Amino acid sequence: MEDTTPISPAAAGENRSVWLRIWQFPLIAMAVALALVVGAAYLAALAGQHLVYPALGETAGGIASVFVLIALCMLAYKLIIRRLGAKKHDDLPLNLRAVRDVTAGFGGGAILISICVGLAALFGAYRIAGSDDFADWMTIIFLFGLYAGFFEELLIRGIILRWLEELTGTWIALVISALIFGFLHGGNDNATFFSSLAIAIEAGVLLGAAYVLTRSLWLAIGLHAGWNVVQALWDVPVSGNATSGPIAATLEGPMLLAGGGFGLEATIFALVVATGAGIWMLVLASRRGRIVKPMWSRKGEAITAY
Repeated sequence: MEDTTPISPAAAGENRSVWLRIWQFPLIAMAVALALVVGAAYLAALAGQHLVYPALGETAGGIASVFVLIALCMLAYKLIIRRLGAKKHDDLPLNLRAVRDVTAGFGGGAILISICVGLAALFGAYRIAGSDDFADWMTIIFLFGLYAGFFEELLIRGIILRWLEELTGTWIALVISALIFGFLHGGNDNATFFSSLAIAIEAGVLLGAAYVLTRSLWLAIGLHAGWNVVQALWDVPVSGNATSGPIAATLEGPMLLAGGGFGLEATIFALVVATGAGIWMLVLASRRGRIVKPMWSRKGEAITAY
């Protein structure tokens, strides 16, 4: 009679060869995934420089280059990255839920940054001076929205947070990935130590929580894009990068209220609003059993309970 007794994760792990265990180790999977995404970005840059821009010109070429990058990253993800590691998982499922999550995320990001703008106006730090020519519409929509939302979330949450979490558990991985994300913005215009730390806290918690709660990148992508695009539409610098949108506005006042030249992401408003939303999602994730234990304390249990 056939033995149908389930095999425990620990027993399954013992049956793997040494080389398979090494290949599936979280840090190895993370390094391979990072190399693939960086390689895709390099190929997209080459295609843009030698093919897209010469054929289409500056404006259309810039738009097309963003889509080339996303297409190459999606190809690398679907063919290889989602199959890496001990736990196979697709963080970019193409279904109706993806549409729902991106839409909800974009709306949520738009609301959160608009609350920050409203609070800054209430405290006298933000003032609308008039209208502008919306000259940077392509940068706002395609660079700050589509590119930053997709590529940065794939890199930070879809690769770094995902595989650090398998090794260190949710809480440590969330802290490390948030710090990486924040201080990668340290080279931006008008960046300071405080602005990088603020982004690590507010965006690192908010976007990481969106991933942990949904176990998909789409909500985080939508949040990231909605926050960036609407922030630029309010004529607030996006992580230190000034833009020309439909509104002309000024930020004036103390650093904690106006953010200096970096914008509202370096203010108490963003720290409270975005971090608060992230903590709320982490509470929901914990209640739904989405928190991962560190590898050293799982003792043969499955990586996640979802």
